Amino acid sequence: MGSINCKEYKTTGSTPKKTQSQGGTVGSYQSKCNNNPTMAATMSMSTTTSDAVEYTEAIAVECKITDLKDNEMRQVDFDEDNRVLLVKQNGRLQAVGAKCTHYGAPLNTGALGLGRVRCPWHGACFNLETGDIEDFPGLDSLPCYRVELGDEGQVMLRAKKSDLAKSKRLKNMVRRRPEDERVFIVVGGGPSGAVAVETIRQEGFTGRLVFICKEDYLPYDRVKISKAMMLDIDQLRFRDEQFYKDHDIEVWLGVAAEKLDTAQKELHCSNGYVVKYDKIYLATGCTPYRPPIPGVELENVCTVRELADTKAIYELITPETRVVCLGSSFIAMEAAAGLVSKAGSVMLVAKDTVPFKTSFGPEIGERVLRLYQDSNVDMRMESGITEIIGNEAGKVVEVELLDGTRVPCDLLILGTGSKLNTQYLARSGVKVNKNGSVDVTDFLESNVPDVYVGGDIAKAHILGLAHDRVNIGHYQLAQYHGRVAAINMCGGVKKLEAVPFFFTMIFGKGIRYAGHGTYSQVIIDGDLEDFKFVAYFVNDAATVTAVASCGRDPVVAQFAELISQGKCLGLDQISDPATRQDWTKKLAEPLPPVL
Repeated sequence: MGSINCKEYKTTGSTPKKTQSQGGTVGSYQSKCNNNPTMAATMSMSTTTSDAVEYTEAIAVECKITDLKDNEMRQVDFDEDNRVLLVKQNGRLQAVGAKCTHYGAPLNTGALGLGRVRCPWHGACFNLETGDIEDFPGLDSLPCYRVELGDEGQVMLRAKKSDLAKSKRLKNMVRRRPEDERVFIVVGGGPSGAVAVETIRQEGFTGRLVFICKEDYLPYDRVKISKAMMLDIDQLRFRDEQFYKDHDIEVWLGVAAEKLDTAQKELHCSNGYVVKYDKIYLATGCTPYRPPIPGVELENVCTVRELADTKAIYELITPETRVVCLGSSFIAMEAAAGLVSKAGSVMLVAKDTVPFKTSFGPEIGERVLRLYQDSNVDMRMESGITEIIGNEAGKVVEVELLDGTRVPCDLLILGTGSKLNTQYLARSGVKVNKNGSVDVTDFLESNVPDVYVGGDIAKAHILGLAHDRVNIGHYQLAQYHGRVAAINMCGGVKKLEAVPFFFTMIFGKGIRYAGHGTYSQVIIDGDLEDFKFVAYFVNDAATVTAVASCGRDPVVAQFAELISQGKCLGLDQISDPATRQDWTKKLAEPLPPVL
């Protein structure tokens, strides 16, 4: 068991038929890599008149074609402000922007796959041919450079002039055409919906596009709000209001879905409007769960899900505020880490023996526990809150723990899980599971035609060892769902092929994790004490189901890329510490032919 070439994944649902998309230049790009695949001869330095206007003149960079080995990446300077990633594969040289468009990670330190590069920090993937983003997080694609060879194999690059101003590239998007009477609706202003509306316009849909957002804000980076609560919307949002106007995306802020009528193909909204649709994408996410503890409705008992939540919390924080966080979820842990230097005191109360025990195992959990204790967070493990006590003004002043101890508390933050927002699907015909999730095909269509579902509320297949559909609330997966659903809604054929990837940042320690599945043992490589380690999670069949790391990039990105190629990692390949990283060499190798 654990062969590097095993792949356990099957398609569910019928394959969508490819239809002719209407409207402008579909799926076109602002720039494209262009060079001789054989690299056997020097390319002509002549350019057309349009190229001369659109592209810079060829600039020699500090690299010759012979300097690069096959499957090697190198970062070079194009000019003082722009760096380029050169990649040589199969004798061909390609050039794209050197920084991930998400948070700016240097891609030359990432994971090189077959025809694409994966960000070392958070797992975003970019196609080396087009520069397009193919897996997330992020929104934008990479600029591409035209590659030419000068005398003696000198690498020469041409940049599209419009790409030089920034290190990101937006794929071409069409606008609405009055004669196109089709209506698409995207419900949910989170990361999944934000990607979906952009992809729909990039795929050439020229009908009416309605984007329904429950919050009063345009889509923003939710990942940051539990880590840095002082940020405002201008520092968090993906795009400004003008962007959506320019691409005829009709944004309804502060509006929620109340009822879906699939028989009439109508969506009933909280603002009183009823909108008819041709196709609809539902990505309505989840709501924080408030446990039934006496006093849970008191003032200053808060959850962390939306920007309004963090704004309310931050307004309560003073150097004297006594904060209690309930739960050892990522939300509670990040909130505690972010507030301990700003509040008078922070206590975290959780029922498990150590934090992150289910996700990362007891060894990593124990080290994280000591990190919090050393950082002045009062950790009350194997405990809970039985009552929340308030004053005459209705504000929390104390919490009672399981052992009867009463703890002063001015602010209680609940990190106690969430419930899925699918109540509006009652009697819609869309099948809803007991936990509120919706089963989807590998093309993200529900059991009702033309109703697509993604993000937190979708129960979908993933790449890896999970045979059944899974319901995973990952930011990266939500954005990926938005892209896949949009492509299929517009008549394309795009199957789910995602590897779950998540990340957290606590006290300056970035922990990455890729994969999914149960495990019976954890193999730690490196130094837990110094937070420089790789953790391999191995199941009973001696197969690695997931990998986590801290201070050891890009190994988690490499594992995600390995799984995305349909390969597996076995216990026998990581048992010997001396050869434990040899599996990463398999990333550039194709799968053997099936006989």
